[in-house]
Amino acid sequence: MTTKPTIVLVHGFWGGAAHWAKVIVELRNRGYDKLRAVENPLTSLGDDAARTRQMIDQVDGPVLLVGHSYGGAVITEAGDRPNVVGLVYVAAFAPDAGESPGQISEELPPAAFANIAPDSDGYLWIAQDKFRESFAQDLSEDEALVMAVTQKAPVGSTFGDTVTAPAWKVKPTWYQVSTQDRMINPDNERRMAQRMNPRRVVELDASHASLASQPAAIADLVDVAVAELATAGE
Repeated sequence: MTTKPTIVLVHGFWGGAAHWAKVIVELRNRGYDKLRAVENPLTSLGDDAARTRQMIDQVDGPVLLVGHSYGGAVITEAGDRPNVVGLVYVAAFAPDAGESPGQISEELPPAAFANIAPDSDGYLWIAQDKFRESFAQDLSEDEALVMAVTQKAPVGSTFGDTVTAPAWKVKPTWYQVSTQDRMINPDNERRMAQRMNPRRVVELDASHASLASQPAAIADLVDVAVAELATAGE
């Protein structure tokens, strides 16, 4: 692969495409001029994968998918497109066939599990006064406040939606573990990473919001993925 792929960024629960803001700026400063960020509805894994596939199909050329949190489940489901050349997981779910994010979380519950609650309409929220300690303890109080107030709540049933054919079984992968993650148990991240046999695993002393607290390190992993894909394509 002689040209850089288009980077398609896929957000997770409790946030939108803007959660990638610092990574977007970092990547652009490194010369990535083809960047896209999906805004998923968070209504079901099927809906979110369909929206992500639409974004992928709009790209003429190779795509590197980068998924954060539940966005990892989305790229696992949507990464089957022929122009997807690789998958980068950022503190993310990477379910196997028949697995759901909820099932994985129940096996090794995260530290902040009790701070998530449904509203009367079936949407799941992180309590605003618990958001920083749960999701983004390594961000400033102001940044975490904005995330807490603007959080995009998923439909609760989405947690139980299962992956059909995991793209990580057929596409090259890279994985970033957040060792201080309170939304996905770090040992779950390590387990999911290990079984997919990624090209590289990077552990960061970071919260679940590593994409916001350590954007340079996330961009470094994207650089590694792009470089290794280029070498493989020569």
